[in-house]
Amino acid sequence: MNNKLYGNLIFELSHEGRRGYSLPHNKFGNYEVPADIRRSHDAELPECDELTVVRHYTNHSENNFGVDNGFYPLGSCTMKYNPCINEEVAAMPGFANLHPLQPAETCRGALEVYDGLQRALSEISGLAKFTLNPFAGAHGELTGLMIIRSYHERRGDTKRTKVIVPDSAHGTNPASAAVCGLDVVEVKSTPEGIVDVEDLRSLLDDTVAGMMMTNPNTLGLFEKEIPEIAELVHSCGALMYYDGANLNPMLGVCRPGDMGFDVMHINLHKTFSTPHGGGGPGAGPVGVRAGLEELLPGESEISVGPYHGNYAVLLRAYAYILTLGKEHLKEVGPLATLNANYIKESLKDVYELPIATTCMHEFVFDGLKDKSTGVTTMDVAKRLLDYGYHAPTIYFPLLFHESLMIEPTENESKDTIDGFIEVMRRIAREAATEPETVKGAPHYTPIGRVDDVLAAKHPVVTYRQMAAEGESK
Repeated sequence: MNNKLYGNLIFELSHEGRRGYSLPHNKFGNYEVPADIRRSHDAELPECDELTVVRHYTNHSENNFGVDNGFYPLGSCTMKYNPCINEEVAAMPGFANLHPLQPAETCRGALEVYDGLQRALSEISGLAKFTLNPFAGAHGELTGLMIIRSYHERRGDTKRTKVIVPDSAHGTNPASAAVCGLDVVEVKSTPEGIVDVEDLRSLLDDTVAGMMMTNPNTLGLFEKEIPEIAELVHSCGALMYYDGANLNPMLGVCRPGDMGFDVMHINLHKTFSTPHGGGGPGAGPVGVRAGLEELLPGESEISVGPYHGNYAVLLRAYAYILTLGKEHLKEVGPLATLNANYIKESLKDVYELPIATTCMHEFVFDGLKDKSTGVTTMDVAKRLLDYGYHAPTIYFPLLFHESLMIEPTENESKDTIDGFIEVMRRIAREAATEPETVKGAPHYTPIGRVDDVLAAKHPVVTYRQMAAEGESK
C-alpha cells in the first residue's frame, strides 16, 4: 500500500525525457497532416519507462473487484460467475474474426449458433420466437414495448397509450415506456410486497396497452397472483410484458409463456452467466408468444439494432446453456433460492426484515435491526469493503428507507456464504459496540469514503497537467 506506484496517477509518475517505446524505422515516407485536423500543441501524455507503466497498471488492475476474486452479492443484478470455457468459445477465431458485413454463406456456423440460442431461449421461456438483436436489458424493454405498441396500432386501436408498472419495478421499466412514447400508470403493492390486484382492477380500461411485471419482483418475492392478473389484463385487450431481469430463480421451475405473458426480454448478462458491469457488455433478447412473431425486429419494419446483437455475449450464454444441459439447468433456480433464504434466515435477528416470508433468489433488509446506533445501510456497505466483500445493492428498492438488497447466486459454496454471514454479523456487533468504526469505513482501501453527492454533481474525469503542477507548487 505504501508503494508510490500503487496510488499515484500515471501522470504523476511522468518525468520529461523518459520513454517506454521505440518505433520501427519509417518505411512509408513523410506526409503532412491536414491543417484542419492538426493539433495546435503537443498532446499531454505521460513520459514513463516501460517497467513503471507495467507496474502502475498491474497494481491498479488488482483493485478491480469481480466474481473471479470475491463474493459479489449485488441484488437485482445477478452477478453470476462467467466460466472460463465461455471466454474460450467467444475468443475462437471463427467467431472472433467475423465481420458484420460478411456474406451469410461464409458464416453458416455463426448463424447456426444464433438459431440454436433462439430455440433454447424459446424452450426455457415458453415463448414462440426470439430476436437476439437488443444489446441490453433496457434495450430489450424498449423493443418489447415497441412490439406491444405496434400490435395495437396494426389493429387500429390507437387510443391505447398507457402502460401499467408496479411501484416496485426496476427503474428502467417506466423509463423505457416513456422513451417509447407511452404513459406510465403505477399500480401499488400490498403490505406483503406483491401487486395489489384490487388496485390493478381500478386502472384497467381500453386505454391500457400493456402491463410490465418482474417475477420474482424486485423484493425477491414470487408474484403468486399472476394467473388472475394476466386474465384481467387480457380481458381489457392489453398485453402482458415480462421483465426477465430476475429470471435466474425461475430456471427449471416455471416459464413466463405458460403464465400468460405475451412479450418478454431476458438479460443474458444476468441469468446466463455472461459478464456485465461498468456499462457493458450485455444482451437483452426479446421473445413473443405465437401470433406476434412478425412484429420481431428483422421480421417487420421495427428495427432496434444492426446485424445480430452483441454476438460475443450471445456465444457465452449459449455455451453456458449447453454446458449445463437440459437436466442441470433445472437445478439453477432451486439452488439460487436456497442460498438466498439461508442468508436471510441467518441474519434476520440482527438486520430488519420488513417482509418475513420465503424469498426467491434475493431479499431486502431495511438496515440494521438496532436503529439506535445511528449506523446506516451506507455504513454497513462501506465496512464490508474492509473485509474484502463487494457490498450488496443499497437504497433500492425505494419501498424501504434503508434497503439492503442481497442476492447470492446458485454457484456460491456454503463456505463462502457462511463467511459472508459471519462478517455481516460482525459488522452488526461493531455497530453496537464501536459505531464510529463502522461510520468511518472503509479504512483499508486505497481510497477512503468519498463525497458521493459531490462526485456525482462535479465529477473530475480528466487530468490537467498544468493545473496539477500549479497545485503542487
